[in-house]
Amino acid sequence: MTIGPETMVTGCPIAHDFDPLSPGYLRNPYPTLARLNRDAPIWYAPVLDRWVITRYAEIEEVLADPATYSAVEAQRTLYPVNEDAAAVLADLRLLPTLSNCDPPEHSRYRAVMARALSPRRMAKLEDAIQARSAELFDVIANEPQFDIMATVFYPLPALTVFTLIGFPLHDSDLIKQWCADKIEVNWGRPSAEQQLCSAHSMVKFRRYCSDFVRFRRTQPADDLVSDLIADERALTDDEITSLIFALSFAGHETTTNLLGNMTRQLLIRPEVWAEVVADRSLIAGATEETLRFDTSVPMWRRVTTRQTELAGVTLPAGARLVLAFGAASREPEHFPQPDDFDIRRANARRQLSFGKGIHFCLGAPLARLEARIVINMLAERMPDIVLVEDREPQYSPNISFRGPETLWVRRPERPSPVHGKGSD
Repeated sequence: MTIGPETMVTGCPIAHDFDPLSPGYLRNPYPTLARLNRDAPIWYAPVLDRWVITRYAEIEEVLADPATYSAVEAQRTLYPVNEDAAAVLADLRLLPTLSNCDPPEHSRYRAVMARALSPRRMAKLEDAIQARSAELFDVIANEPQFDIMATVFYPLPALTVFTLIGFPLHDSDLIKQWCADKIEVNWGRPSAEQQLCSAHSMVKFRRYCSDFVRFRRTQPADDLVSDLIADERALTDDEITSLIFALSFAGHETTTNLLGNMTRQLLIRPEVWAEVVADRSLIAGATEETLRFDTSVPMWRRVTTRQTELAGVTLPAGARLVLAFGAASREPEHFPQPDDFDIRRANARRQLSFGKGIHFCLGAPLARLEARIVINMLAERMPDIVLVEDREPQYSPNISFRGPETLWVRRPERPSPVHGKGSD
């Protein structure tokens, strides 16, 4: 169902000038989100043909009521794809599983995944993250300046989740490219060429996942796919394929963004970075405050299953909603002085980046673990690191995943030793 502005319900303001894919918004969405949050809890955005929910209480209400607010919209393309891309995607054959699935099926998938992500497996991953982080930092140890996104923050979370799943690490670059092709098509406004390229990538990756599941049926190993196959709840190959397809993307993109956003927010405040270097127990608070202040997931989506009322606005059945986490997490009523980046904020963990309710992100402990390990290692090995001047970060043109695409850092130049008379 598509509802244009001429059919809007009386009492809901229309945000005619709101475009979350405009260059200015992508650079810094927070002034716009603060204005929307301040002026009304719900807006209709013609550019998205969706209602935008801006306030914490209403977002909580939506997330707490999956029967009224379905998750099936979460993974759909923001805009319809063209005929050529649609023809390719007809072969995708993915099942709704976690983020885009409603109960009772969602409950079954979540129970199986929660069991597979056992404490034993998480402990094993921690050792692997430590080792791989050390390897990546070793490579750049003597570099005077480098893009830390490309050298550490992009490869590490991807390799972590691929190791968890069981994918061969020599396929990592190919898988990462397939995942990257998905972002702008599902959550952006891509060109016809991008749509077609992404459609082909998604179909290839789905086939790769399907082939890998069949391979593990005959040759099990100590990995997530083998655990899912062995679970007595008997998931089908198509269900496991769809689960690992979704996890491959969600399991690393948001963590990469968290690491980039967190490092940037710390380094533009040298005094705060110095505090973290001196006291690593502050990393946990810095992680939660980053997720609140500069969230990796500024917006997520739902759709109404029936006519309902939210904050005094009547929403028809089929109303497509955008939940503006980035607006709610800077709401003064919930977070005093919301525009201050305070790594000691007492309630920063109430941020919404991981969602809430039955869809709370299963990967949240892993993301927090990776942030603790990586930022601790950065502080240990490169305590004097600073941002490279005049290198403004660029952000992917999409509404749901936000983090710097590049983040150039450098080590301060050290004066050359002065050799006195008679020195060697």
